[in-house]
Amino acid sequence: MSDIVGHNIVSGTTRVACVLGSPVRHSLSPAIHNAAFAAGGIDAVYLAFDVDSAAVAPTVDALRAIGFLGASVTMPHKEIAHTLCHEVGAVARRLGSLNTLIPRADGTLFGDSTDGAGCVGALRAAGAQLAGAHAVVVGAGATARACVLALADSGVSRVGIVNRTRDRAESAAMLAPHVAAATSMDEIASADIVVHTTPAGMGADRSSAFDLALLRRGQFVLDAVYQPLETPVLAAARECGAVVVDGLSMLIHQAVAQQVLWTSQSPDTTLMRAAAERELAQRRR
Repeated sequence: MSDIVGHNIVSGTTRVACVLGSPVRHSLSPAIHNAAFAAGGIDAVYLAFDVDSAAVAPTVDALRAIGFLGASVTMPHKEIAHTLCHEVGAVARRLGSLNTLIPRADGTLFGDSTDGAGCVGALRAAGAQLAGAHAVVVGAGATARACVLALADSGVSRVGIVNRTRDRAESAAMLAPHVAAATSMDEIASADIVVHTTPAGMGADRSSAFDLALLRRGQFVLDAVYQPLETPVLAAARECGAVVVDGLSMLIHQAVAQQVLWTSQSPDTTLMRAAAERELAQRRR
C-alpha cells in the first residue's frame, strides 16, 4: 500500500478514517495515523473533518454509508458522539463521552474512549510506577475525566482533582472510590504524578492553571497539551528536575489504542512520533 512510511497510496479500495472536531486544523492525528496505516499495510487514509455540533450526526451517518474504517472524536463533540452509538464500551459508559467510533459488520456503531489509555500508556513509557502512587489531575473536562478514571483503574492509591470550579471536580470525583476533589492546589506538591489537562499553555498562551512552584524533583509531570510540545507546565517541571511527559506521547498512546480497535494491529510508537515530529517541523518552516 505504501512505498514510503507515512505516505499512503490511495486506490479504489481505500477506506476512510478521520478525526471529527472543531477546530481540527492543528491536529497531528492525520500524520500519526497515516504513518501507522502505511507501516501496517492497512488500505486506509486518515483525514481531518472540521464540523460544528449540528453537523456531527449527519457526518457520522455519511461515514457509515461509505463504509468508513473508524473515527476519532475530539473537542467539543465527545459527548455528542456518545449519543450516536448503538453500544459503548465500559469506559465510555462510565465517562459519558468518547473519542473513538468503530463501525461493526452488522451496521451498528460502537464507541469507546482511549484518552485514559493514552495517559497511562505515556506515563508507563516514561517509567512511572502507578501502583500505590498519589496522582493529581488538573482540570475536570472530558480529557481530565478520562485520565482520572484510567489512573484510578491502574492501581494508584489516590487521585486528587484540582479544578477552579469545585462542582466539576466533585462530579469527576464520583468516577471511582479513591478519587477526590482536592481540598487545595497544594496537593500538587505532594503528588507523585501530576497530569495537566486544561487548555492553559496551548498555542501562544503562556499562562498556567496552577502555581508552577508547586512542582518538584522526582515527580512525573504530564501535560495533555501537545502544541507547543514544551508548555509552561513542562518547562517548569524540567527546570525543577521532574520527569517530563509531553502531550504528544499521550496523543500517540491513545492513537495506538484506536488502531487496535480499528485494525487489530498495535503500531510502533517510535514510528508514529517520528511522523508527528516531521509534521511539526514542516509547520515551523
